[in-house]
Amino acid sequence: MIPHDADLARSTGGLSDYSDVVEVDRPLGTFVSLYAGAGGLDLGFALAGFKPVWVSELDEDALRTHDGAFRRLRSERPHLATASYVSKAGDILAVPERDLPKRGSADLVIGGPPCQGFSVAGKMDPHDERSKHVFHFMDMVDRVQPKAFLLENVKALYQNRRWSSIRDALRERASELGYDTVLTLANASHFGTPQARERMFLIGVKRGLGVPQELRPTTVEAPPTVRDALRQLPPYGTPGNDSFCTAKITLAKSPVLRRSPYAGMLFNGAGRPLNLDAPSMTLAASMGGNKTPIIDQAEVDGVAGESWLLGHHASLWNADGEIRVDVPSHLRRLTVEEAAALQTFPLGMKWEGPQSAKFRQIGNAVPPRLALAAAEAIKRSLGLAFD
Repeated sequence: MIPHDADLARSTGGLSDYSDVVEVDRPLGTFVSLYAGAGGLDLGFALAGFKPVWVSELDEDALRTHDGAFRRLRSERPHLATASYVSKAGDILAVPERDLPKRGSADLVIGGPPCQGFSVAGKMDPHDERSKHVFHFMDMVDRVQPKAFLLENVKALYQNRRWSSIRDALRERASELGYDTVLTLANASHFGTPQARERMFLIGVKRGLGVPQELRPTTVEAPPTVRDALRQLPPYGTPGNDSFCTAKITLAKSPVLRRSPYAGMLFNGAGRPLNLDAPSMTLAASMGGNKTPIIDQAEVDGVAGESWLLGHHASLWNADGEIRVDVPSHLRRLTVEEAAALQTFPLGMKWEGPQSAKFRQIGNAVPPRLALAAAEAIKRSLGLAFD
């Protein structure tokens, strides 16, 4: 059986344990966070040495998760010990003018506006009202006039030709406000995250204060794996790893085959099996039901022998007709804690709301390890980095 390595993870630092991140005694700067979700982006910036002063999120469950994480972080990071911030639940457009952040109230503005209108997983509707929030984000940059800003969004906004006018308009607006920008795409698995999640970052730096820097990859040659993430946690089904997804796993009536057994559609729903020895696929906000990824517990425990999944896929791939078999009991879906570990959220985080809300918060988030790399890029841009 594979040993439980949580103690080793804590001693060496990495993934969901952040003891490898150098502590600072005083904040390096402050930030306003928009569309904060459960705090993936905010946690990365806080671990990098910044402190929040104003946070907004539509989803009340997500904001409670966010605020709980920061209460814990205040006891762990010296520069956050006395930090407090305004926490606003609800539609940011409904916040009264008097309650919005003032000019000069923060050094940074960060956020990931709603992406459903841009995402290939959605309808890619150019008239989707949620797509306008990228410009509401820039309105806040205009209002606060920070030293730098970071806007995060999906890969499609970075590269799809349909959204080229949106990209151009965002950079033009930033330039008009006095910011130089860099637009970049980052694969989370290249930044210490066991998940091949690609995200766009638009980084802006106030003209004259520095040159906007791109993120520096750290794990391109040896990205963390699903197995690495699971090793941090207590064994499946024990306290600390027992927030189950109860959706059943059945065979797809009409399987869609790809050369890889980890692609295609072999089971009901869109929850594909995960390769333990590679980064996870992108975790979706629609997890919680039969879209939740699948784990072979026998492989986790090292008692599988020949992989059932590989054998089943090979049988389908080579067969002339339909093959029906029973799904073994050792195939099961990710827990909330495992999904959070694949996103590199700090170990032991408390997730608020019903089970579906917990999975949604995790799937919507920026991995904190990736956010940390983005924060370090801004620190270099502003001359705050120690390297």
